[in-house]
Amino acid sequence: MVNQTSEKKVLLRIENLKQYFPLKKTSFRAEQLYVRANDDVSIDIYEGETLGLVGESGCGKSTLGRSLLQLYKQTDGRTIYYGRTIDELAPKYVLDILKNLPALKKSYLNAVIKENDARSTYEKAHEGDEQYHALAKLRAAEKLAKDDLLDMAQLIGGFFLADDLAPVSEVLVNEYEANIEAHQLRVKIQKATTKNEVAKSASLIAKIDAYKKELVVVEKKIEALESKIIAMLEQYRAHPEFEKYHKLRDGGINLAKLSEIEMRSMRKDMQLIFQDPYSSLNPRLTVGQIVSEGLYAHEIFDKRDEKAQEYVLETLEKCGLAKYFVHRYPHQFSGGQRQRIGIARSVALQPKFIVCDEAVSALDVSIQSQIINLLLDLKEQEKLTYMFISHDLSVIKYISDRVGVMYLGNIVELAPTAELYVHPMHPYTEALLGSIPTTDTDDNKKKYVLEGDIPSPIKPPPGCKFHTRCRYATDICKKVIPVFEEVTKDHFVACHHKLTY
Repeated sequence: MVNQTSEKKVLLRIENLKQYFPLKKTSFRAEQLYVRANDDVSIDIYEGETLGLVGESGCGKSTLGRSLLQLYKQTDGRTIYYGRTIDELAPKYVLDILKNLPALKKSYLNAVIKENDARSTYEKAHEGDEQYHALAKLRAAEKLAKDDLLDMAQLIGGFFLADDLAPVSEVLVNEYEANIEAHQLRVKIQKATTKNEVAKSASLIAKIDAYKKELVVVEKKIEALESKIIAMLEQYRAHPEFEKYHKLRDGGINLAKLSEIEMRSMRKDMQLIFQDPYSSLNPRLTVGQIVSEGLYAHEIFDKRDEKAQEYVLETLEKCGLAKYFVHRYPHQFSGGQRQRIGIARSVALQPKFIVCDEAVSALDVSIQSQIINLLLDLKEQEKLTYMFISHDLSVIKYISDRVGVMYLGNIVELAPTAELYVHPMHPYTEALLGSIPTTDTDDNKKKYVLEGDIPSPIKPPPGCKFHTRCRYATDICKKVIPVFEEVTKDHFVACHHKLTY
């Protein structure tokens, strides 16, 4: 996984994400089977970048994009969003973790014991099947221990070093409950103030004043608890491992643990541009209604606010659409214009992250470049971050800063665009690049024709999933899952036989 550096700020951190879809059982005793659409995906997405995602149809690209947005509730793993802080949203799952800190620490320590036992078994194992089996058990144990640690350390940092987490838990719970109360009061003040701007109501002014008085009391309580927490932290600051655990503490929000209502409030931050510009627009709504729908749903504007109409017109113009289109219906537009309407609907909410799911694949080639250039302009103007999903390697190369290559639910290679296209290290990437139509007649240039069909995502092959189609495959490929690791700076590959140049 990519580490956060001082030059790049992580917006989304995906760790061990899994998305399994259950299949209907054919009989009462039948084994429950799953389509493993995404299987243990870990990746960082940086603020302001365009991350391209490429692979054959059915590899899990679109599922990954929708899982990040929690349109599909992910089966396992963590999706940490840094566009807002935990205090700002005050999600309920944090309170559950804080209340159960002693039990979680015990679970972690047990997981560490199992990890150490698995490592000892692996080191003593003989070559061949015995060693392969021991390595698989070790990696599973390592993941279990890491998962338990991350949930706690993300919230409590250096407090993890306490022998007894019960007192720490009590103070942190009280602080967090006060933070939730303060957050709710701030929301009430904001909503009442917005309504008062329209209604000019004396009763609303009285409510706002009452909320503000309550907020002052709660904020004083938070300040007192924070002083106590700082004093408690000083007990552990001198510990040699303090920095190790405290660095794991951050203000990110784990989207995978949010309730439906909490996630709904996050929708304005993270939007989706659909593949099909025809079916993604409601034919019964005008362009103005389509673009303004989200603005009213997220209470960015009141329905009686005249500024809303003006904002919608500005957004249409920004996306290359004439203002007089506002009263027209989707059927009156071409495919390219409809996609611009879809883009306007997304950017109107001023999101920080947009998943572009095959956003140009349904358009004529002559229109594709216009839409891509529009997306690039909007990215610059609105400071957006994109995940751009496509099966077209030429489009990905043009628009992306980095490229992730997916195969059967896994990211098998990740690198800066220029590096990946010149020096692919995974045989699957090599095969994809070799399939790009070219006028190059150099016979010495490597060509690798990918043969065979993609295996079933219901029962994928053991070991490296690509070994059934890989010309470099050996015995280890059939039995051991390769580690996704950094081979050169910012170039990550999951392969036992990485290509060299």
